[in-house]
Amino acid sequence: MYYDPNMYRYPHPYYPVAPIDPYISQPVYWTSPHEKGHSNQFGYVHSSNDNRNVLHDYGKKPYVVNINKATKQNKNYRTAIWTGNHLQVTLMSINVGEDIGLEVHPFVDQFLRVEDGQGIVRMGPRKDHLDFEKRVTDDYAIMVPAGTWHNVINTGNKPLKLYSIYAPPNHPFGTVHKTKAAAMAAEEHHG
Repeated sequence: MYYDPNMYRYPHPYYPVAPIDPYISQPVYWTSPHEKGHSNQFGYVHSSNDNRNVLHDYGKKPYVVNINKATKQNKNYRTAIWTGNHLQVTLMSINVGEDIGLEVHPFVDQFLRVEDGQGIVRMGPRKDHLDFEKRVTDDYAIMVPAGTWHNVINTGNKPLKLYSIYAPPNHPFGTVHKTKAAAMAAEEHHG
């Protein structure tokens, strides 16, 4: 075997790097104008690249957000940021020593992802039989099948920041619950 100096010309053999001609206009796919939470003439919404996002429900319009930053920015127990016909994205902030509360969604699958903090997730087929328990921390994802009892408990020394995806949506469009007590009262009121 011999050595070829051009053998490893590209950083990866399956993804060759094509040179970009600086004199040819390259397409740029941005919404315009570049303002925080601004929708363009097509109704597309985007957040800016700064550290603060406007947290409210942008549902049923295309939307792009840095979910990590938005989740860490959220100070409410629950804030819906996108509610569509078939899924919903909410941000959650669970205070130290608190939990989301033992619950079940009979017809809703749920995905949760921890962005900051640590906790324990418990799940099971019955309220009195939670036979699944795992510790979770930054970057852990939790999948909750419809009809499964579950709870997430903050075991850390700072708020547990996570986001949740419900399919189909589980809360009314624009839901914001500043505290767990407010969320419990709203859920009791809506049945």
